[in-house]
Amino acid sequence: MSRTVFCRKYQEELEGLDAPPFPGPKGMDIFEHVSKKAWLEWMSHQTMLINEKHLNMMEPSSRAYLGDQMMKFLSGEAYDAADGYVPPEQQ
Repeated sequence: MSRTVFCRKYQEELEGLDAPPFPGPKGMDIFEHVSKKAWLEWMSHQTMLINEKHLNMMEPSSRAYLGDQMMKFLSGEAYDAADGYVPPEQQ
């Protein structure tokens, strides 16, 4: 049986992650308050941001930017989109 969490992004009970996405308090916070659905959507959005904004993950400023965007995305706040990206229509 999978575990459920009250997802911070979607404000409902959804399937949780199998393990914290990374070590430390921030990883545990995500594990306890973010659904698997929201995390997988973030991973896709993160890839798009890295590619479209040409982020260099060796640069501390790029990592800080991405971390800030991650927290906004997972909290349901306004976050940056890739330039020129138009999301597919919801079905």
